[in-house]
Amino acid sequence: MTKQAILRPKDTAGVLDAIKAAAADKKTVRVIGADTKGGLGRPVSADLTCDLSALSGITLLEAEELVMTAMTGTPLVEIEAALEKAGVQLAFEPLDLGPLYGHAADKQTIGGVIACNLSGPRRVSAGAARDHFLGLEVVTGHGEIIKAGGRVVKNVTGYDLCKLFAGSYGTLGVLTQVTLKVMPLAQRRMTVIVKGLDDATANALLRKVVTQPLDVSGAAHLPAWAVIESDIPDLDGLETSVTAMRLEGFPVSVEGRIARLRKKLAGHADITVLDDDACKRFWADLRVLGPAARRPDYYLWRLSVPPAQGAQVIAAIHQSLRMDVYYDWSGGLIWGLVPSLGGANDEMVRRCVEAAGGHAILMRAPGAFRIKTPVFHPLSDGKAALVARIKESFDPEGILNPGRMYWGI
Repeated sequence: MTKQAILRPKDTAGVLDAIKAAAADKKTVRVIGADTKGGLGRPVSADLTCDLSALSGITLLEAEELVMTAMTGTPLVEIEAALEKAGVQLAFEPLDLGPLYGHAADKQTIGGVIACNLSGPRRVSAGAARDHFLGLEVVTGHGEIIKAGGRVVKNVTGYDLCKLFAGSYGTLGVLTQVTLKVMPLAQRRMTVIVKGLDDATANALLRKVVTQPLDVSGAAHLPAWAVIESDIPDLDGLETSVTAMRLEGFPVSVEGRIARLRKKLAGHADITVLDDDACKRFWADLRVLGPAARRPDYYLWRLSVPPAQGAQVIAAIHQSLRMDVYYDWSGGLIWGLVPSLGGANDEMVRRCVEAAGGHAILMRAPGAFRIKTPVFHPLSDGKAALVARIKESFDPEGILNPGRMYWGI
């Protein structure tokens, strides 16, 4: 077998040359940064690999203006360290999928975060990664450089290209530089934990709490199985479920809101409060999908549903399939783990989720399975036609990450 060529451009000009040459030769290209997300999406078979890890560095950080720009190969851990030193943060709290796919944590790049639109627990209050994506520089499959949004001239077509490229998984173009909105770093963070609630009761409580004027920045529920298997020191010895609500901000504000929240939870006897360090450890584990990463042989589903419909969706799935679940985003995001021997039952899972108005992504499964079954939620005929036209507009020869999201696209 011929060894696949790996291209390692050092700057945007190098990326442009590489993509132009590939397009001219009609060679397909797999685009990677730290390559921590190879298990996400359909396996990509390509002639070349374009490794962006040399495109590294923060080119702009203006904390007072709440904006930063970085090359896409910049490790996220370097960006977060620089932001923390400046007193700001990425408010959408990006997930780190490395441990889910057998890699170490803190290896991913900012380009991978944006390309996959990875938002963590704080999405419930801060929005998605794409909502903080202000500007881009990208090399399209045409072999052209496009700059849009942020600190460049507004795109005259009126299209928000940042929204389009966030979550495109490298299928439309090779992101080389991104500009992001940042937000002030919280001075205090605390998490109220209620123990012993069943899933339906916990999710009803979370839905109620996030609608209150408490500015909850995290709302998750871990059933007993996830707590028992947890390696978070602050949960050691617990054999019951935990329902967690995080509050962040100025110390006086957080303490006042915690007091109000505790009053609203007066009917619940078993309540614990995690302060700064313990609070960080709890949510850091959810950022790396700890409960799922600790079961490496299980299929993993990401079920996005209306929060009020979660219990019904899981009840319907359980009629046909054993699935252990835990919840984030006040019940609107369900992570479902299926034993490998049980298979994924993908059509049944998607039907149950779709009936509730949601969608499902198969986040982890063997490569051979992901080749033959949809990974992302299937598109309607109209949406599939639109996606195909967009792909053709930016990558007419279909050379970039071919088939990563959908067959033939």
